[in-house]
Amino acid sequence: MGGKTFEEVMERFRTLPIEEEFDLIVAIANGGIVPAAIINQRLQKEIHLLKINLRDENQRPKYDHPQLVAPIDFDFHDKRILLVDDRIKTGSTILFARELLKEAKLIKTFAVNGNADYALYDEACFKFPWIV
Repeated sequence: MGGKTFEEVMERFRTLPIEEEFDLIVAIANGGIVPAAIINQRLQKEIHLLKINLRDENQRPKYDHPQLVAPIDFDFHDKRILLVDDRIKTGSTILFARELLKEAKLIKTFAVNGNADYALYDEACFKFPWIV
């Protein structure tokens, strides 16, 4: 797994066109926390965590399907949401999150790497520069 420099990734964050207006940023914890904080420097919206788990710390599947590991503790009904994760591989976590938040007015997805409405990259996996 190759890597990208912090500067390269930050330039993508700065220049990515974002057309919609959002009420909330929802980060899929844990991977979406850092990207959500960075994108929030531009958008200046409330950030909330959606605590979903599928993989272990080595990116191996931990469960057969994503699991909600803590109750949803924020109001998302009729809100326009930017749903943020670090990478979208199979899409199962994002699909599960969308189902959990289905009473939102709008849900758009953001990923540092993967197939999303807003993606910085869509290529082979690489190590994120904020991972130590």
